[in-house]
Amino acid sequence: MRFGVAPYNPTLGFACMLRLQVSHHPPVSALHATDDKENIEMTWCHSPVSKFTGTSVETKVHGKRQLKLHNHGETYEMDSPNLVIRILPISGTDWVGNVSIRCLETGLVAELNYIGQSFFGFRADRRLIKGKIFDSWFMKILYRLEAPIVKDPESVWPTETALVWGELSQAILSKDWEKARETKKSVEERQREVLRERESRGKNWVPKHLVSYSKEEGWECSPIHKSVPNAPIATL
Repeated sequence: MRFGVAPYNPTLGFACMLRLQVSHHPPVSALHATDDKENIEMTWCHSPVSKFTGTSVETKVHGKRQLKLHNHGETYEMDSPNLVIRILPISGTDWVGNVSIRCLETGLVAELNYIGQSFFGFRADRRLIKGKIFDSWFMKILYRLEAPIVKDPESVWPTETALVWGELSQAILSKDWEKARETKKSVEERQREVLRERESRGKNWVPKHLVSYSKEEGWECSPIHKSVPNAPIATL
């Protein structure tokens, strides 16, 4: 997408593999994913906070990522690096900062350091992830990602990202920028209209698949269901 064109904005209830926008103000996104075959579960709850530094925009991603390996009785908690969008002197995007991965049951911790470009972009070790790895990794392909297909069109939720933003995506791929702007504006205006209707009835929006609540130290989201339902849009 050309520079200056605004990206997709998440809508309340926005769903993509059960990734939901649970709050607009502040912006909070949550994710729940399960793998019944491997008995793995993942939950995320993220709230980005951006800061303009004059030559760049840095976004800190607050919240928690939790990965549960039920077969091994292990739970891993991890945070996220910061996203930096540089404007001057050389434009670009990097993930930077320290990330901690902790196993709650064993107390083992992994520390990773994401390194971006230098101010002028001349750093030799740019875009590296440094850290210590204990144990071995097996060079085995577990998954091959293919383009997503619609397995059951009638079961597609109205909040599925492919449905909400499908027309906009087609306009972008066709480089029809005027239609893209109009379509994006239409989706956002509809969301504002729904918000006004809900407020006029004195109702609050409640996430369908996750329970979200705010604490003094940040947002947390808990899945309502034990596993994620089969999606009509899937990768085969």
